[in-house]
Amino acid sequence: MALQTGDKAPSFKLYSSDLKEVSLEDYQGKKLIIHFFPLAFTGVCTTQLCTMRDSFGYYKDLNAEIVGISVDSPFTLAKFKEDQNYQFPLLSDFNKEAARAYGAIYEEFAFGMKGVAKRAAFVVDENGVIIYAEVLEEAGNLPDFEKIKAIVAG
Repeated sequence: MALQTGDKAPSFKLYSSDLKEVSLEDYQGKKLIIHFFPLAFTGVCTTQLCTMRDSFGYYKDLNAEIVGISVDSPFTLAKFKEDQNYQFPLLSDFNKEAARAYGAIYEEFAFGMKGVAKRAAFVVDENGVIIYAEVLEEAGNLPDFEKIKAIVAG
């Protein structure tokens, strides 16, 4: 069953592109915008994360943090982050546990790949409750960035 507004956000512990362990609990007391994306270095994923990069200051001013999560390795994510100058952590869900917990996984994806994160966006409030949930079935679609901004602004 898909996560919905009002649900407790599933906890996660993932390694960042900086090879540091990052958990949901690290963001307690702040809003957290979680962006799941299928694969680094692909067109729509780059657009998704660059949109958040370009809005970073807006969210920072609202005491909100951003993370990007994919099933790529931390090493791939480190190069992606460096190439695109992302100011927020990219987290490796290589074992697909977070994507499954958030209902954001393609069991079958393009080119015969299995277990790839769906494009999705969640906003978690200061107490760990989901206040926005959007899981996209079509990998070519982007999250509703204006709705995310409105939810975070409260």
